[in-house]
Amino acid sequence: MNTFPSLSRRSVLKSGLGGILAAGLAPQFIPARLLGADAPSKKITLGCIGVGKHGFGVNLQSFLQEDGCRVIAVCDAFKSRRANAVEAVNKKNGGTGCADIADFRELLARKDIDAAVISTPDHWHIPMATMAVEAGKHVFCEKPTLTIAEGRAFADLVARNKAVFATGLEDRSLIKYHKLCEVVRNGGIGKVRRIRITLPKKPVFPKEAAAPVPEDLNFNLWLGPAPQRDYFPSLTNDQVWRQMRDFSGGSLTDWGAHLIDSAQVAIGAENSSPVKVEGKGEIPPDSINTVPQTYQLTYTYGNGVVMEVSADKPAIRIEGSDGWVGVDGWDGVLKASDMEIFRRPIDPATNKLWPLPKREHPNFLEAIRNGKAPTYTAEALHRLSTTMHLGLIAMELGRPLRWDPKTESFDDEQANALRSRVSREDWRHD
Repeated sequence: MNTFPSLSRRSVLKSGLGGILAAGLAPQFIPARLLGADAPSKKITLGCIGVGKHGFGVNLQSFLQEDGCRVIAVCDAFKSRRANAVEAVNKKNGGTGCADIADFRELLARKDIDAAVISTPDHWHIPMATMAVEAGKHVFCEKPTLTIAEGRAFADLVARNKAVFATGLEDRSLIKYHKLCEVVRNGGIGKVRRIRITLPKKPVFPKEAAAPVPEDLNFNLWLGPAPQRDYFPSLTNDQVWRQMRDFSGGSLTDWGAHLIDSAQVAIGAENSSPVKVEGKGEIPPDSINTVPQTYQLTYTYGNGVVMEVSADKPAIRIEGSDGWVGVDGWDGVLKASDMEIFRRPIDPATNKLWPLPKREHPNFLEAIRNGKAPTYTAEALHRLSTTMHLGLIAMELGRPLRWDPKTESFDDEQANALRSRVSREDWRHD
């Protein structure tokens, strides 16, 4: 059982977003954008939520290398992770000014934070990002969404609020995937017929008995909107929770966010979705895993392109009437039926793909400064995640499904019901 004392929403919110804003007790910091160009606070100020393996090792460290921003607060359900991140930030900044914040709502309530960086488990991505946008923050958030419905609602929220939102996804800025998409979009392999994608096959994890929650962890906040459950020792390991449907969608929504995005960009479908999906997957019996470990999915797009996705090792191959191109391994070996395909010049004036963008971290900061859309917008995240969720829903129901990308609905009542799910609590209000 969970032995960590649960925090009531009333007690948490008194010091968090709802209570602070309602009571008018927020510290009166001046936002960086309101100060003079020569002031020290002209830099974009960041609050980082989730400073575990990826949040600390990739996102925090990357932003610390950018001159145009300054991390001033960190937050995590693990006290030790916060302490580690605070130490790293203060060392970089040459001071002691980084705030250690236990509850993310308190971080979002701070007026001196321009943008939130969200690197949590998947089930927290959109709820936290929603609250951040509602608090007037720009948002950098990891992929994917957890459901189709939450992705659509969030993309609409970002558009209404004119907030800058960027997804923590790098593929469009990696030269090999960019070149792959560029030659395909410009007719380098003729008419595209089929895409073959393989994603990493993840381990099977044996069931574990319930255990006391470590004093280091606020388990109630870690669970957040997910269903209540007992804690067990490996639960917060990212390799484990990613294989549990309450928190994620397995390698299909994790690694799929990389290679499926490249596939959709290559065929000009990054702002749409397939129109049909079918397939099957196997969930290992008597294990922690509650999403398919092995699967074979077939998607069909409105232009007739067929995309096959299965679990093996990361690779993508795009086949056309005049040849094929692909990448073996993650950011691995670029291959083709004829490597001359990649050497043919493409006129910049007629190029059907955008120029190679910056990596996701400087791209986000640049978008805040110039008001232009980042490489991966909220709409892009939603459309990409939708494609992956279609596969999960088809496997869960065990039958082919038709999908309308315009209405974002199935021709199947049960499937439509799986576009959303109910949260455990309302984390925005007392």
